Amino acid sequence: METYYKPKDLLRFEEIGKEAPELARKFFDYYNAVFEEGELTEREKSLIALAVAHAVQCPYCIDAYTQACLEKGSNPAEMTEAVHVATAIRGGASLVHGIQMRNTAEKLSM
Repeated sequence: METYYKPKDLLRFEEIGKEAPELARKFFDYYNAVFEEGELTEREKSLIALAVAHAVQCPYCIDAYTQACLEKGSNPAEMTEAVHVATAIRGGASLVHGIQMRNTAEKLSM
């Protein structure tokens, strides 16, 4: 089935640097440094990345970090819980912005 997002395109990510190699190098250096073991384990960072991938709705990232989580020892229950954390934060952020709507409605209703 043809989709807008093609899973094989994730493997082409490095091509983004063809016209701007120095910027791409800087990005990938930073990206790789972020995911190195530090105060957080690589497994924990992968779970965070999976949750964020769902919050920003990036299918490439969801695929990549689902695989990374499994490779680093996470299980589907942990991964699902991470997605629920992202959902709760994203949902709460949307709801709290409802106060902005209420403020504007109150101002316009005066």
